[in-house]
Amino acid sequence: MIYLFLQYLSLYTAVKVPTAFFYSSTRMILAAITTLLLTILMGPRVISKLYSLKTGQSIRVEDCPMLAELHQKKKETPTMGGILILVSMLIALVLWMDLRSPFTLILALATVWLGILGGMDDYLKMKHKNSKGLPARKKFGLQLLFAALLGLYLLWPAFTEGMHVGGWFSPPHMKFGGKIFEAQAAYGQYFFPFKKGALFVLSGVGLFVAFLMTLVVVTGSSNAVNLTDGLDGLASGCLIMVAAVFALFAFLSNHIEMARYLNIPYIEGSGEIAVYLCAMAGSCLGFLWYNGYPAQVFMGDTGSLALGGVLGTAGVLMRREFLLALVGGIFVIEAISVILQVLSYRYRNKKRIFRCAPLHHHFEFKGWPEPKVVIRFWIISLILALFGLASIKFQ
Repeated sequence: MIYLFLQYLSLYTAVKVPTAFFYSSTRMILAAITTLLLTILMGPRVISKLYSLKTGQSIRVEDCPMLAELHQKKKETPTMGGILILVSMLIALVLWMDLRSPFTLILALATVWLGILGGMDDYLKMKHKNSKGLPARKKFGLQLLFAALLGLYLLWPAFTEGMHVGGWFSPPHMKFGGKIFEAQAAYGQYFFPFKKGALFVLSGVGLFVAFLMTLVVVTGSSNAVNLTDGLDGLASGCLIMVAAVFALFAFLSNHIEMARYLNIPYIEGSGEIAVYLCAMAGSCLGFLWYNGYPAQVFMGDTGSLALGGVLGTAGVLMRREFLLALVGGIFVIEAISVILQVLSYRYRNKKRIFRCAPLHHHFEFKGWPEPKVVIRFWIISLILALFGLASIKFQ
C-alpha cells in the first residue's frame, strides 16, 4: 500500500519521492524491520490472549511415552503463536510489496490458505484435549490442493488463461543463457546448487513430472517445518537462516546484470519474493524473542504449516527446489527421521531406529539438554546456509 502510494505520488503529483523507496533492497530492509517490531510489540498482548483461551501445547505420548515427562512444563505454554508471525508478515506485504505482482498474490494466498489450515488443526486440538486435530487425510489433501493449483498455474497454459485477469496475473517469464522462456518452458527447468546451467529440463509429457515435483516440494516443505517445530526456538531459528538465504537469491535473480554475471536465471519481479522472505525472517526473529528457551509461546501448526509452505512456494517460483533441500537440510533430516521410524516400526516387527522421532527428540532421550539440541541444530542450519551462499559463485 505504501509502495503503491509512493508510486502514485511519483507519477501523478509534483511530490519528489526518493528513488530508494522503489528499490527491492530498501523494501526488503523495511519489511524485515516492520515484522520484527510488530512481533515484539504485539507479542505480550497476543500471548496473554492465547493464555486466556487456554491454548496449551498438546504433548504426544502414544509413540513416545517419555516425552510427556520431558516436556511436562510445556503443557500450559500456549500454542497458535503462528498467528503473530503470519499477521505481521501480511501487514508487511500490504505495506511494502507491489500488490499487482503475481508473486505477491501467490505468497499471500499460500500464507492465508495454509495458516487457516494450521489454525483449524490447532483449534481442534485445543477444543478437544485428546484430539489429534484435523484428520491427516483432510489436512494433507488441502495442502495438496494448494500445491496442485500452483502447479497448474505455472505449467498448464489453458489453466493460466482461465486465471488471466486483465493481463496482470499471468505467470512470470524467465531469462537464462540469453534466452527468454515463457512460463511453461521456464518452470520445466530445474537448477542444482554448484552446477552451471539447468540440471535437467522437462517438457511435453515430462511437465507432469514437474507438476508432481511441485506437489512434493510444497507439501513436503510445509510438513517438514511442522515436524521440526518441537523444541523451544528450533523451527523459528532455522527458518530465519533459510528465509535469509532465499531472500538473497530472489534479490539477485531480480537484477538482469547480476543474474547474467552470476550465471543464474533472471526472473523479472522476483524482488517481491525477496521482500516477503525478509518479512518472514524478521517476524521469526521477533517471535524468537518469546519462543526461545524457555518458550512463552509456540507457533503451532498455524505457523509451521504456513511458513514451511511459503518456503516451498518460493522454492518452486524461483526454481530452487534443490537449493531448498540443501539450505533447509535440518527440515529434510527431521522429515526423513520420521519416515524411517514409521517404516521401521511397520516392516521390522515394531523395531525403532530412533528412541523417538523426529530426530531432535532422539537426542533429548540420549540426555542432551534441550538448549544444546537447539543450538547444535542451529549451527548445522547455519553451515548449510553458508553452503547455499557459496553455491552462488562456485558453479
